[in-house]
Amino acid sequence: MLEAFRSTAIQLPNRVAMAPMTRGRADDLTGVPHPLTAEYYSQRASAGLIVSEGIWVNKTGKSGPGIPGLVTEQQAEAWREVTAAVHEEGGRIYAQLWHAGRVSHPGVTGRTPVAPSAVRQAGRIFSAGGWTDTVEPRALGEEEIGEVVQDFADAARRAVEAGFDGVELHGANGYLIQEFLAGNTNLRGDRYGGSIAARLTFPLEVVAAVTERIGAARVALRISPGNPENDIVEDDWKEVYSRLLAELRRYELAYLHVIDTPDVEVLSHLRPLWPGTLVANLRSEKPTSRAEGESLIGAGLADVVAFGRLFIANPDLPARFALHAPLAEADHDVYYGARLDGYTDFPAFEPDSAKFACSARS
Repeated sequence: MLEAFRSTAIQLPNRVAMAPMTRGRADDLTGVPHPLTAEYYSQRASAGLIVSEGIWVNKTGKSGPGIPGLVTEQQAEAWREVTAAVHEEGGRIYAQLWHAGRVSHPGVTGRTPVAPSAVRQAGRIFSAGGWTDTVEPRALGEEEIGEVVQDFADAARRAVEAGFDGVELHGANGYLIQEFLAGNTNLRGDRYGGSIAARLTFPLEVVAAVTERIGAARVALRISPGNPENDIVEDDWKEVYSRLLAELRRYELAYLHVIDTPDVEVLSHLRPLWPGTLVANLRSEKPTSRAEGESLIGAGLADVVAFGRLFIANPDLPARFALHAPLAEADHDVYYGARLDGYTDFPAFEPDSAKFACSARS
């Protein structure tokens, strides 16, 4: 896992990726990343690849407070500082482009959420005033869908201009792209819904528009087949995603990022269908361990493994893996929000230090 990885699109010094993680530190009014964001990501530049937190491609697609955007020049300029800092430390960083779809709230955007169909998400959502009931989204019109496709393409262009090495399209976790794929959220009867082929239309249009704008070698897609997060139901995920991957193969994307869960186990089904680079991300109650990552690579189920929570408190995670060093733990209370403790204040490992009282893990 600590050896280099090279493909036609990406060259990485190791196979340890930093997974995209929402941190909620951006200016909520402007969508501009916090001034410490450059330090946060540059501290973690030893990752083979950094995938940024989700970045909204239009204001309606913003999911919660403190989420950054990539729509205005002010936002882009702040991201230029981030990418420059990462590159100065020898790192590589992709921007994750995100539209939350129905997983949004007027208390966040001042607008009614949009989705493939007017199907309300069960449960509650975190808004500016705290946890609140979800609202019924408005179904997108066909012309509006085309506008969202262009929003993704425009954000991809801005990302490259801001210095990102590429973009990852967020097609996972119950947000807009997955809402078009899932049968319980896409009840449309036009060319964007109904049959599996029609449900693939919007995701494939986004991929086509973004690859045309910045080149396929700079584009990746994240998916989470069968993942019930945000009230998604995908009983037919094997057929849906098998057909999606068959369509995607012609683009020669930088990589496919697959979220796997213990109760679904999608990697064993999808890996044989994807000849390109595959980044695996395990979703479970506990953070993915080094041993689990090495097992995935050793079994041929992944080329690169993405680690999320471990990177919060261990900015130098690859070095700690190499040293079999103790791993620090971050309190869940510091994961999200405007507070700055728990953001850039986790130090690198010092072999002779007594700062870390946790036991070593393999």
